[in-house]
Amino acid sequence: MKLHDQGGRGHTIRDYYSASQLRMDRWSTLRETMESLQRAGPAGRSADKLARRAAELLEALAPIELYFAFPGAAAFEHMRRLLEARNIDDLSHVVRRVARALTSGAYRRRSIQLVGETGDNEDFEDESTLPVDARALGRPYFEVLVVDDVNEHHERFLKASLQRMRRVEDPFIYEAVVAPSVEDALIAVLFNPNIQAVVVRPGLSLKSRNKLDILKRYLDRVGDDETVDAMEPWDYGPELCRLIARIRPELDAYLITDRSVEEIAGLDLGLCRRVFYNQEDFLELHLNILRGVNRRYKTPFFSALKEYSKQPTGVFHAMPISRGKSISRSHWIQDMGAFYGPNIFLAETSATSGGLDSLLEPRGPIKEAQLAAARAFGSKQTFFATNGTSTCNKIVVQALVRPGDIVLVDRDCHKSHHYGLVLAGAQVVYLESYPLHEYSMYGAAPLSEIKGKLLELRAAGKLDRVRMVLLTNCTFDGIVYNVQRVMQECLAIKKDLVFLWDEAWFAFARFDPTYRERTAMEVANRLRQTLRTPEHAAAWKAQQEALRDADDQAWLDARLLAPPDARVRVYATQSTHKTLTALRQGSMIHVNDQDFKGEVEEAFHEAYMTHTSTSPNYQIIASLDVGRRQVELEGFEFVQRQIESAMAIRRAVADHPLLSRYFRVLSPADMIPERHRESGVTRYYDKERGWTDIWECWASDEFVLDPTRITLLVGATGWDGDTFKTKVLMDRYGIQINKTSRNTVLFMTNIGTTRSSVAYLIEVLVEIAKELDEVQDDASKMERLAFEKRVSSLIEHVPPLPDFSRFHDAFRSPGATPEGDLRAAFFLAYDEEMCDYVELDEKLLERLEGGEELVSAAFIIPYPPGFPILVPGQVISPQILRFMMALDVSEIHGFRPDLGLRVFNEKALKSAEKTKSNGRS
Repeated sequence: MKLHDQGGRGHTIRDYYSASQLRMDRWSTLRETMESLQRAGPAGRSADKLARRAAELLEALAPIELYFAFPGAAAFEHMRRLLEARNIDDLSHVVRRVARALTSGAYRRRSIQLVGETGDNEDFEDESTLPVDARALGRPYFEVLVVDDVNEHHERFLKASLQRMRRVEDPFIYEAVVAPSVEDALIAVLFNPNIQAVVVRPGLSLKSRNKLDILKRYLDRVGDDETVDAMEPWDYGPELCRLIARIRPELDAYLITDRSVEEIAGLDLGLCRRVFYNQEDFLELHLNILRGVNRRYKTPFFSALKEYSKQPTGVFHAMPISRGKSISRSHWIQDMGAFYGPNIFLAETSATSGGLDSLLEPRGPIKEAQLAAARAFGSKQTFFATNGTSTCNKIVVQALVRPGDIVLVDRDCHKSHHYGLVLAGAQVVYLESYPLHEYSMYGAAPLSEIKGKLLELRAAGKLDRVRMVLLTNCTFDGIVYNVQRVMQECLAIKKDLVFLWDEAWFAFARFDPTYRERTAMEVANRLRQTLRTPEHAAAWKAQQEALRDADDQAWLDARLLAPPDARVRVYATQSTHKTLTALRQGSMIHVNDQDFKGEVEEAFHEAYMTHTSTSPNYQIIASLDVGRRQVELEGFEFVQRQIESAMAIRRAVADHPLLSRYFRVLSPADMIPERHRESGVTRYYDKERGWTDIWECWASDEFVLDPTRITLLVGATGWDGDTFKTKVLMDRYGIQINKTSRNTVLFMTNIGTTRSSVAYLIEVLVEIAKELDEVQDDASKMERLAFEKRVSSLIEHVPPLPDFSRFHDAFRSPGATPEGDLRAAFFLAYDEEMCDYVELDEKLLERLEGGEELVSAAFIIPYPPGFPILVPGQVISPQILRFMMALDVSEIHGFRPDLGLRVFNEKALKSAEKTKSNGRS
């Protein structure tokens, strides 16, 4: 196989999930090859072979380097000429400088001389290891993509013209990279994360001449409905601006055109920031580029907080720690001041003392920071929270739900939703997620389940009381909904439904083109546009004709369309601190509700006041502001690395013969039933076939698996998930994870995950596998039998997960529909006289199997799985009891091992029935 089909070190292109990994490995391999060539000498036996390899690597890098400003076309041609002249020492020197500059990030901080005389200092510091002060003082670097099909001379002219506009006072520094075509531009913005602005000139062509398959794959991310083939030449520029806005909405685009103002005004230019008319005003372009990046760079509240910390202030309010006075004057807590440093205390103040802004009534920098966050995350309004997403969930539910409203909610959602529904007085309809019995976890609620419950309520004449659908996207284990389908089809049944999407683990998804398509805010914006189109109105009308007089089963089977007058009412809560850069408990509420201003705003602010502290932590608010800046400027790059890290773990476990003996990464086929995977994609990596493009299934399937969640099946080790987490990973190797099940552990990559962290994890798993092999080699027959029995109990004899049974009749409305009054049951349990305790044993199971009804008086939440298997007012089924008896976890919230299960007695149930009857009368 030729090297241009390889990535170096014997890896073929199909071994690489991304072109970024391929690029870095090729430069590393080229550096090693040149060092070997230097050692071999010009007349060495292997010199010719090594020189040919170096030539092939340069040829293989050529189509990749077109999309980057560093090292640049001139330097790349210089390297080729050095190799042709067999100037091995100089070439090795240049290659080493390029490889080190790319690895360390030095090219971002200073010019790296590659052509002509070169200095001897090649020890570039890794950017991430520099002191914080040194990095903060440097001017941030980015790249500008100029799209124009020009010759080499004109390309140099464009780059030099922009370079001449630089000024000492510029806050940033940038280099230009030129792409000739629409396709090359799309590849560049998806491949080169340094690009922050795109300048589209009139001379561009359509198709790329680059034939490297791994780069062509980037065009698949644009989507089938956004093909470039149908474009007309005069539309190349405007259409490119629109496509860039679709796939990288955070970028700034500038269009240079010779078309008339009238023509341009009627076109969709996406997020194009300015149109220049047929001019070469490079200074104006330069200033606009800097202004656009600075718009995203600004952090209103963080900057205000820094300025506040510099002011000499006399503190006469209720915070002794403000300005650090209570610490600096202390004889006993100086270590606290030394640990945290002075700035955190200089920036502490009371929200009521003035000088900054109030989170409860923001008018200044907090309001500006929230507006910037709304822009970044695609919402209409964004609200910061300093008490975590648990509080965000309660705020939204309280603001939208009135006592007696019916809410559909997935039963295995976070417990904060259950408590929020109690406080709001909702009538709760629990949605069943599909179970994954063999792994002791649930998936997500199928659309057929959601539609079925809505149609059931419609048939009972209760649809007018249905207020909200509340779903978790994505789940802890990484199951992601097809948000577009869910909202379209539910709105087809009830056109004013409110949707609350719990995206606690999904804040990062906004900053990847594939992930973004399944986020609440993106779909809400797209749905607003879709519903207004005449094509959609015609399609909806035709479907309504077809469904006239149809039964509920026909509605269940059809791919329903929302009516054109449906209201788009969408909320998303995100734990920013969980997946992006923010201090613990830093969260956001994103709103995209057409009726927010007229119907919800006042209630929302009351709910916000109810649950938000009057003394919010300003450091958390500042971190949310800075975290937003980061993802607008480098979120795309960081999320790409996060996905690459997860894919590297998948591949390592699958390919390693020893690891695959004891461990297996669960695939989409393992975690999503076939009926929910229309694409037929079963796994993201296969040892024989290589990688599957994830956007293939993300575009169509009802559920997809977030590849950054790596659920590792560990049952073959003989350890259950909790033991493997605490006794092995944490105690022995210092590896921290959150989620386990009976036979799995969950690893999550994030935007801070490094290749070194991935390498360490693989190293640890290999060491564990080797130890298990050695133990088995030395084991006696009885020890082997005991090990096999443990493995069998974890893999083959896993207790089935229980379904939600039902609410007891005392807590249900009349009729056959399943909604229950969670609030009435919850508060009835406050009275000790209404409750008894029953021991969890075989006798209790016999009583239930004999037909006796026992009703839970509490939330019972085992960790894992971490969601209620019983809620107040729910009938305890034999299936639930068996599951509880089989649990081998030590932490079960709401359960008293010394007393047993808390249940309602007969007196309580009669009281509930009486209260319900009085309420009806």
